[in-house]
Amino acid sequence: MSRMKQTVPPSPRMPPPRTPPPRIPSARAPSPRTPASRLSTSRMPDRPGLLRLLWKRQRRVLRQLLVLLLLVAAGVAGAATVQTIGRGNSFRERLGEATAQLGLRVHDVVIEGQQKTPEPLLWAALALHSGDPILSFSLADARARIETINWVQSASVERRLPGTIVVQLTERRPFAVWQNQGRFVLIDRNGQTVSDSDVGAFASQVPLVVGPGAPGAAAALLDTLAAYPLVLSRLQAAVRVGERRWNLRLNNGADVLLPEGAEAPALAKLMELQKTYALLDRPLQVVDLRLPDRLVLRPHAEKPDGKDPGKTGDGGKADAGKTDAGKTDAGRTDTGRTGRKPT
Repeated sequence: MSRMKQTVPPSPRMPPPRTPPPRIPSARAPSPRTPASRLSTSRMPDRPGLLRLLWKRQRRVLRQLLVLLLLVAAGVAGAATVQTIGRGNSFRERLGEATAQLGLRVHDVVIEGQQKTPEPLLWAALALHSGDPILSFSLADARARIETINWVQSASVERRLPGTIVVQLTERRPFAVWQNQGRFVLIDRNGQTVSDSDVGAFASQVPLVVGPGAPGAAAALLDTLAAYPLVLSRLQAAVRVGERRWNLRLNNGADVLLPEGAEAPALAKLMELQKTYALLDRPLQVVDLRLPDRLVLRPHAEKPDGKDPGKTGDGGKADAGKTDAGKTDAGRTDTGRTGRKPT
């Protein structure tokens, strides 16, 4: 028998299985198998009415408006009550009288910062008595009256209910004694008058300034002198000359003539001369520093037989001791320019 070859045909390729698309449940036609509980929760809530929505949106504004109307009504009612019950010419007086019946009266006055201000002047400026209506007391008027007192620089007046008035004072600090036309007054740093009584109590505590225009310029001069304690310790008075410059009267009787607007350089020059020649310890009547390039010294005039030898020929203004400032020859005097009258 002949052998027959059997040929097996190739197997065809099978396509991959197709996945069916997912089913989306329809909201329009629910399945009859859906439970009743799921049907009730899936329904849309009812929409509120227009008035309810308006109330929810404007509820806060309406509440504030209602509170404001109540406050206005209460204020109108209170004002009508005050006008009916209270007594006085103004509304403040009527309010004070009406509230005084409820216990709002002045029972205590606290004063802080008062040291030199006279108490009689302070109480007169307050114009306040125990038992007065506290709400009818004018704080602004009281503060204005208190600040007219010379010792007071500024004041504040507060009302603390139910019955306390608090006064806070800032007093002026005495800065110098001002002598003008035989009158002595205390002044502060700004040149304002502090007091014209009991000035002697401060004479040893503050310096003395003399002449018109001295109060307004004293602060600048004394601030400059603070850098030269040796001169300040010997200062007896600062004299304003022509409302332009200063003369310093020292406790040994010498007058130091300072230039206008150049006090600091002149005082520095004076301290150099003091350090080198002990100039302030010499018997000098005048130390003239007005010229920047020259120093003029005038010694005390001798008094033979206890009498004054007389005035100099040019009215006492003779330069008895001119020296060259560049050479600082403080001991040399020029006697040829003195013009004494014959006795």
